[in-house]
Amino acid sequence: MIRQDDPHKRGRASKRKGANAERELANIIRENWGYPVHRGKVFYHESDLVGLKGIHIECKRVERLNISQAYKQAVLEAEIRNDGMPAVFHRKDGEGWMVTMSLEDWMELYGEWV
Repeated sequence: MIRQDDPHKRGRASKRKGANAERELANIIRENWGYPVHRGKVFYHESDLVGLKGIHIECKRVERLNISQAYKQAVLEAEIRNDGMPAVFHRKDGEGWMVTMSLEDWMELYGEWV
């Protein structure tokens, strides 16, 4: 068990959980919809996942998500990287994946689909 008073170990476990979540989500998208999604390369300043054209993916797997903060992070990184509409893909343990994005972006996607 990771001791809560050891921030170095807690950070490493959190990074590992985040990387596992990114791999899990990429696999789900590839296997179910066939999109070539894979984890972004940090040293190339890519988003958490790449492969959905026009979408900047911020991936979160936490029990208590501050969705407003996560979305602001996605918006900032999408603007810096200029790689698409910001969207937060998130889930809690034992639950399915959800996507959060702005109403304006969602309506733009819906309008292109219709």
